Amino acid sequence: MDPVIVVGGGPVGLTLALALARYEVPVTVLDESPDEAGLPHERRLARTVVLRPDTAALLERLGCVTSEGTRWAGWRTLRRRTEVARIPFAPPGGAGKAVEPAEFEDAEDTEEHPGDEGRAGPAAEPSPLHLPQHALTRELRAALAGEADVRVVHDSRVALLRQDSSGVTAHTRGDNDGDNHTVWRGSYLIGCDGARSVIRKLLGARFPGRTAVERYAVAALRAELPWPGEAVLHRSPPRGDEVTARPLPDGVWRLDWPLPPDGGLVTPDALLARVGDSLAAWCGEAPAYELLDTGVYAVHHRLARRWRCGRAFLAGDAAHLLGALGTQGLDEGLLDAENLAWKLALAWHHGASEALLDSYQAERREAVAARLRTADRMLPAVRGEGGWRTVRRTLVPGAARSHDALLTEGHLGHGLLGAPAVHSRTPLLPAAPPASSVLVGTAVGAPVVDVPVTAPDGSEVWLRDRLGGDLLVVLVAPGTGVWERRHWLGAGLMPGLAAAVSALPTAAELLVAEGYPGADAHTVLMVRPDGRLVAALAGVRAAELYACADAARGGAAGGTGAPAEAVRTGAASPDEATSEATANR
Repeated sequence: MDPVIVVGGGPVGLTLALALARYEVPVTVLDESPDEAGLPHERRLARTVVLRPDTAALLERLGCVTSEGTRWAGWRTLRRRTEVARIPFAPPGGAGKAVEPAEFEDAEDTEEHPGDEGRAGPAAEPSPLHLPQHALTRELRAALAGEADVRVVHDSRVALLRQDSSGVTAHTRGDNDGDNHTVWRGSYLIGCDGARSVIRKLLGARFPGRTAVERYAVAALRAELPWPGEAVLHRSPPRGDEVTARPLPDGVWRLDWPLPPDGGLVTPDALLARVGDSLAAWCGEAPAYELLDTGVYAVHHRLARRWRCGRAFLAGDAAHLLGALGTQGLDEGLLDAENLAWKLALAWHHGASEALLDSYQAERREAVAARLRTADRMLPAVRGEGGWRTVRRTLVPGAARSHDALLTEGHLGHGLLGAPAVHSRTPLLPAAPPASSVLVGTAVGAPVVDVPVTAPDGSEVWLRDRLGGDLLVVLVAPGTGVWERRHWLGAGLMPGLAAAVSALPTAAELLVAEGYPGADAHTVLMVRPDGRLVAALAGVRAAELYACADAARGGAAGGTGAPAEAVRTGAASPDEATSEATANR
């Protein structure tokens, strides 16, 4: 069978290629950029990414070593001269698990509260991972270098696409090729080629949205600040403007200042003044610092109408743009890759139903759309006239939370702005809940909680470390940890459950857990390869387990996608071409 073609050699495309390689799917990556010799020119310390703990764990499972990143010791929210909240994070490798973020104090009319400390949550939670984007790209390329079935082709711009019932044909042209084209054949093709995606345009997928919903000035500098290793959001500081400071290794910090919406020019002197004001507000007077990089960037909000067209898909910035109020567009792009990889792998090895392939758009587009709707609804209140008093009246009336908390949620991956989506309307669930369904601490369609588990071979691991392979079936059996494996492997529910798992319509791994939040003894959990809960059942119900596994794979393979019309540059219908041009103005 032909390899999968990934168009775009950025973090999303490389992550998708690496995930497919782990499923033993051959991949061809077509990248417009020159070869790795050009990478040193892309080093930008003012261009960094913040990855939620689960997304960072995905990279680790794929073998991507993020050595240039840092895990924060905590997050502080300041308003004027007062610390209103502090959220501690578990040290790298620590056992802290996610908890609700700290409550925010109401400091509406106070200037200072000497001795008033922000209240932290009851336990340290995992920290996000903060690293330069060029370092992430380099380390993903290094991980791919060891994959024999992955070919990365640089200086390759896709100029033409054709689809048929068995695959996709892509024609590429390099900068120096003139009219010469190279032809590539793939079973599927994924456009991960960024905001100006050629693949999206060739597919005729419209890309409506809003331009420059927020603008930021950015500086990367080396300095000693009062909170080593901690990230800081400072609202209404006594000097200067609102600023976020996020640490990197070796005493480097990235500072971001929201800019007025008028689009005015930010001069070097004005940016240096912002640096001086912020450092002086924190340190009494501006300490010595080394300015490493600067920049100005705009945040756009756009969402492609279609993420799938036959055998072609969109992912990352080619499918969506977001980033206002601390949300992370690249983090969402990596979740696209995780969601799509196991589905394409199943299709490549065994064939797939339309439901399975359509579920990528149904799940991920809805998740990003919800994020965009929330950010768009909150933006006028948070950034507009009236400030945090407005956001309290219009969004959370009567609550003690402010827009400070909303911004923190966006930055840290909590709440409506940042928490992982729940795929409650996915087509990969049974038509009706199984009769033996029970409620546990995780909603169906949500990411499972990480708990220790034991495999039938006796190995002890964490549940989320087993993701990225087959379906997981987890039996909650308190007390198994105190017995030798040979005693419980053939006792109780295990023999019947093992037989039921071996009879499922798709490969699955059987695991045992001492406990799971909200689950009674003998609860059986079914978990997708991307960590989403399919079902929680009371006891072993072989027929119900089979139905859940069949739903999770989208039903029996009935073909790998309807034949699509040939798609070529300029071949979109007049109405669609007009809409596309309008959307990208």
